[in-house]
Amino acid sequence: MPSALHITLVVIAVCIVIAAVGVVGVRLHRKRALAASLDKRRDDEVHYAFIINPSKPQAEARREHIERFCQAKGLTQVQFIETQLDKDGRACALEALDNGADVVVAVGGDGTVRTVASAVSGTGHALGIVPIGTGNLFARNMGIPIDDIDAALTVATSHGSRLVDMGRAMILDRPDEDHGHAFLIIAGLGFDAAMIDDTDPELKKNISWLAYFVGGVKNLFAPKYRGSVTITRADGSSHTTRELTFRTLMAGNCGQIPVFSLMPNASFDDGLLDFELIDTTGGILGWANLFGDVLHQTLTGRAEQNPLSTNSTVDQIQGISAEVVLEKPALAQVDGDMLGETAHIRFSVEHQALIVRVPESTATADKTAQNAQANATASFAEMTGTIRPIQD
Repeated sequence: MPSALHITLVVIAVCIVIAAVGVVGVRLHRKRALAASLDKRRDDEVHYAFIINPSKPQAEARREHIERFCQAKGLTQVQFIETQLDKDGRACALEALDNGADVVVAVGGDGTVRTVASAVSGTGHALGIVPIGTGNLFARNMGIPIDDIDAALTVATSHGSRLVDMGRAMILDRPDEDHGHAFLIIAGLGFDAAMIDDTDPELKKNISWLAYFVGGVKNLFAPKYRGSVTITRADGSSHTTRELTFRTLMAGNCGQIPVFSLMPNASFDDGLLDFELIDTTGGILGWANLFGDVLHQTLTGRAEQNPLSTNSTVDQIQGISAEVVLEKPALAQVDGDMLGETAHIRFSVEHQALIVRVPESTATADKTAQNAQANATASFAEMTGTIRPIQD
């Protein structure tokens, strides 16, 4: 007669199999639904500039694939610009726009997308994304396929857009900086940035975003940070909290990462950033409590702490900006790119400043893109006396 342990193991195995079948079924359904929706999209035969990060292992193969895709689609106005050590995605995108690009497509990970978006934001030109990074967090939040390059290219080269907010992190104790650093997902100060800074790039290539946990372990017992935080709300009112002690402060435009929800209330088009202030006490117990908090809000979909938490605090508030002044400098990051140390930083949001081509579009964004392309055509005609054929 089977023992209770054997029965329990069999039940667990059956549950795992059922869950796996369910996950596969959901993915297949979503893939079929995406394919059906993409078949209905209209191609956009305009000038495309593909900004490629050549450091990615599959970059050259992706470029060749893109060339074949564009030839098959009859897209003849295609330009490729590669990022370099002294020429990031922002500089490449500005060059592309100067060359007359109508749609700028970032081919790379979140870093490439972030820097390209920084230049495209506010111009009225659309951003396309072909993800080839490890995390691809922004593409995931936008619903852009991360494992189907043809589907991603179809999205990037056809009509269908959303208006998306752009976050900016301005380091105020560096007088030589003339612009805020863009972010589309999450900017962080303190533990969050230290974790990313201590993540091994080679390990990240092998195990993707899971490598960040290794970087986090190295900083579990690092000193806390102390300072003041001023939050400005949507109605223009401000509130300053002084002598705060915390592990990390994050400003989120998108709150979803693989598996977990860091900021359930974060929305990429509401004109607000979600600010999250995190602290722990009691060593490992506090970090265990914090993990429970994240798991709790992931399961419930609500920005609230686990009621059983005793050694962690997660304070969340929405606003249009946050200014932080620290007693000692801390590391800062935007979408996984390090900004170095700062003791005075401001996070702000630019409401719906970016047009992003996505599988599920909105009429407002499509109309905005249409008007922007019409204005670009009129300006070009006025300067040159010719008209470029632009469909919409």
